[in-house]
Formats: sequence, structure tokens, C-alpha cells
Amino acid sequence: MTDVYSGKVAVITGAASGIGRGLATGLAARGTRLALSDVNEAGLAETASLCRSEARTYRVDVARRDEVFDHAAAVLRDFGAVDYLFNNAGVALKATFEHATLEEIDWQLSINLQGVIYCTKAFLPAMLARRSGCIVNISSTAGLIGFPGIAGYCISKFGVRGLTETLWRELEGTGVTAVSVHPGGVRTNIAAGARKSGSAGAIEGETERALEKMLVTPPEVCAAEILAGVARGRRRIFPAKYATTFRLISYLPPRWQDAVLRALG
Repeated sequence: MTDVYSGKVAVITGAASGIGRGLATGLAARGTRLALSDVNEAGLAETASLCRSEARTYRVDVARRDEVFDHAAAVLRDFGAVDYLFNNAGVALKATFEHATLEEIDWQLSINLQGVIYCTKAFLPAMLARRSGCIVNISSTAGLIGFPGIAGYCISKFGVRGLTETLWRELEGTGVTAVSVHPGGVRTNIAAGARKSGSAGAIEGETERALEKMLVTPPEVCAAEILAGVARGRRRIFPAKYATTFRLISYLPPRWQDAVLRALG
């Protein structure tokens, strides 16, 4: 059977480490041509060196609209087309809504949500013109349930989910598809390097301890599950440990969710 990734072109944002690197190396092993972007140029170069297929690197800050649209033009010039767009770039902030400043929330949303909007807007026209393509948006289990202590992150990931589910319906019949990915406990640099608000208190501390216990799945394992789900045509993918658990919790009434989350914490 033909591999759906062989000979295709994939754009991956946030490719310098974590899930992005796992996606890059996993796709490279399957013969995908890669356009890799990040603000971390050293990490990006290291990712490219690990890939066994054509891999070009681009320094792109997804929070900057002009950079994203210039990036799309460069990728289309360099590769001629894009088959897969993995909107993976993201950052984390440990802060309740009360403690987070507006500037911190803006920073969180500019990368995690606005970056996905910019990239999707930039690459979608070329996909629609070819009547072919797949947009894979990395949300989170924090896009299913509102977790305390990471308010801005939850807001951004619910937004990514909302955009993707809207695209499911709007893109029907165009040949372009959209996928919403909700990873569970993945041990990545996003979590390890998360910012903490200067006003952080007890709730943020509890969240930090809970995350330390739950973030256990290697990013390359998560990436492999994502690629398998996309290849099977899934519209929602729940990779890594605890993802299915939180998916089921999200179906419960709010009071039951609270009780289960307290028991897990």
C-alpha cells in the first residue's frame, strides 16, 4: 500500500524540539520533503540534521503575521506545493487568570492561537487551489477541559480546537481536510520551559506538581501516534498518556469533572 506521506511536502512549525522534531524525523523516515520552522535556529538545524529526507529550515516567529506570510511564499517557491501543514509551535504560561497579566495572556495567545490562524490563512489558499491538503492543528487536552493554573494556555488551545472544528465543516468538498490533535502527558520543552507569572501562588504550585507526574510520554512517541492518526483519516487524535482519560472526563457534567480532577490531582 502506498504511504500517504511518501514524496509529499510537509510544513512543521515549532520544529526545533519536542513533538515538532518527532514529526519531522518520523516524516523524513517515510520520504516526506520538509519545510521546518522555529525561532530557535540552533535547535532547528539539529532537527534537520536528524532527517533522512530533504529538509529546509526557516526562522519564523509565528506571532508575526508578515513573517508567516513571507514564509508561506518562500515554501511554495522552494517546494512548489504543500500537502501537510502541522501547526505545532506553542508556549506555556503557569498562571491563573487572576495572576496572569494582560501582556502575558497576549503573549500566550499570539503564539498558540494567532500563530495557528496566521499559518492556516497563509497556506490554505494554495491547498484550495490544488483541491488537496491537510491542516493538522496541535491543540491539547487543555483544549477539552479548563485546567486551573494555566488559564492562558487553555484559552489558546480551546481556540485552536474551535478553529479546527469550524474548518471541518467549511472545507467539506474542497479536497482539503483539518485535524484537531489533543495530546495528553507529553514531556516536552514547552512544559519544562514554561513561564511562571511573578504573582504565581498555591494553585500554580499544585498545577506544576500535577504536570510533573503526568508529563511522561516521549515526544517522538506522541508524534508517531499523530502521524498514524492523520494517515487513517482521523479528524480528532488523542495521542500520549492520559489523553483518552481526559477526553472521557470532558464528556461528564461540570460537577463530575471537578470531582474526578480532584481525585486525579
